[in-house]
Amino acid sequence: MKKFLLGMVVGLVLAGMSLVILVFALARLGDRHPTVADGSTLVLRLEGPVPEQPPVDFLPPFWESQSPLTVRDTWEILHRAAEDKRIKALVLAPQGVEAGWARLQEIRDGLLAFRKSGKPVIAWLRNPGTREYYLATAADRVYMAPEDVLDVKGLRAELMFVRKTLDKLGVQMEVEHIGKYKDAADMFTRTSMSEETREVLNAVLDQLYGRLVGVIASSRKRSPDEVRALIDQGPFLAPQAKAGGLVDDLLYEDQVFDEVMKRLGQKEIKKVSHRDYLRALLPLPEKTRRIAYVVGQGTILRGRAEGPGSDGVIASESFIKLLRQAGNDAGIKGVIVRIDSPGGDAIASDDILREMKLLGKKKPLVISMADVAASGGYYISMTGDPIVAYPDTITGSIGVIYGKINLRGLYDKLGIQKETLKRGRFADIDSDYQPLSDAGREKLRESIGSVYRGFLVRVAEARKRKPEEIDALGQGRVWMGAQARERGLVDELGGLDRAIALVRAKAKIPAAERIRLAPYPPKRWLIDMLLARSAESVIDARLRELLGGFDLRLWSRGGILRVMPYSITVN
Repeated sequence: MKKFLLGMVVGLVLAGMSLVILVFALARLGDRHPTVADGSTLVLRLEGPVPEQPPVDFLPPFWESQSPLTVRDTWEILHRAAEDKRIKALVLAPQGVEAGWARLQEIRDGLLAFRKSGKPVIAWLRNPGTREYYLATAADRVYMAPEDVLDVKGLRAELMFVRKTLDKLGVQMEVEHIGKYKDAADMFTRTSMSEETREVLNAVLDQLYGRLVGVIASSRKRSPDEVRALIDQGPFLAPQAKAGGLVDDLLYEDQVFDEVMKRLGQKEIKKVSHRDYLRALLPLPEKTRRIAYVVGQGTILRGRAEGPGSDGVIASESFIKLLRQAGNDAGIKGVIVRIDSPGGDAIASDDILREMKLLGKKKPLVISMADVAASGGYYISMTGDPIVAYPDTITGSIGVIYGKINLRGLYDKLGIQKETLKRGRFADIDSDYQPLSDAGREKLRESIGSVYRGFLVRVAEARKRKPEEIDALGQGRVWMGAQARERGLVDELGGLDRAIALVRAKAKIPAAERIRLAPYPPKRWLIDMLLARSAESVIDARLRELLGGFDLRLWSRGGILRVMPYSITVN
């Protein structure tokens, strides 16, 4: 027994020493910063998600990150490389990019800005879809492999309806809403699209498809009618894509870099990956003015969200903490709040708006809308400060909804019975064992009507309009950024460059003076997240994906919501 215990202790000591040695070895390797040679070609491999907020990194802080590039990372890489004399060209290799059309435009605008520096941009496509091809149209030459397929065939939007499934289960969704377009629970209460939904989605497709056609026509020097006729023939085998003028030539990857070498007049190619380039970037001078870049991405909920799986959540307490940090930092000269949210809890949205207004009194503030800033996401933007949106940003959706689940039928099927004792007429208004009574519905309509009127007042004050004018644009109607600009719901169309220009002007920072975007929240590592309280489980995240972004946590709490009618993903 003594030998066993001694062996166990020695084993634990050796394991601990090995772990310490491994950590120091990783630290030394992680501290080796890459260098950028003169005459380098920057290789930008965009793969998978391009989030607004840096995800939790599973590797320790000193080790090279393999997490995806954020929108801000991509913006910095392209802008720094454009003025970096060591970088002579850029090769774009996108594959399986997961981003909305507004974020794609931000990246594409960055590629065009790089190209204006006079340096060539070459795109090489692998298994390309419409998103990848959209980015590639910013290059001056587009190549793909000889045996590949260009999966460009137009756009579609699909909605799922599970009413019949719920009927079979004995589950009933109880919903009250203000606004004829505010049909957030339609997937649970209907079996097909409403006319209002069909109207909005057709407008969304028209906007996105029109821009896609225009971009392809401009970059490939074809007329819009020719491009539409061409898209109707897709998807394209590689020879068909070349014959149709969608790509310039069919080359393998090594042949693409041979072309770059010839173009630069070099005898050998000097590649630098986007990750190495980002790590090799020299820090800007200490006197560089700092602009806070506060990211709010995901569903708006009450409380805190600081643990693993908290990505995709704007928790009111945590987000307010970020806003206060930015406001109290004397070194911050201005703030850009970047919003990518379909909305959520009404009370949490109001708490955040209050703090946003306080921040706007302390610092020059500009709102930058990303893919989605709708309903509660639009509400928290109503500070009265400038709002910048992309033409393809999904915004508006000014409306209110309440929903609860009635599980009585399911309980009956499972042999479960409940008995209720109550004190108070409406004590059981949110019970999952009975439907809403007529009096209960009237009570709820009174509540959501009050919240909706408050929404109209907040928007009217911020946009300097009358509530009746906002009501005509509200009713839960979703608008694209270009449509919202025409109707005065946002101030300007553009991306990060335009938001930065507006902050500069408000903060009186000369255009020639360099600035640095200081990210809020900063990079997070798993070890930090494990020590914090989690607000979302992995199961929650997977359920949201299965239901097309529909967040069950909002409905399970039975609160009054400012949330988009549906999650829009156009493929």
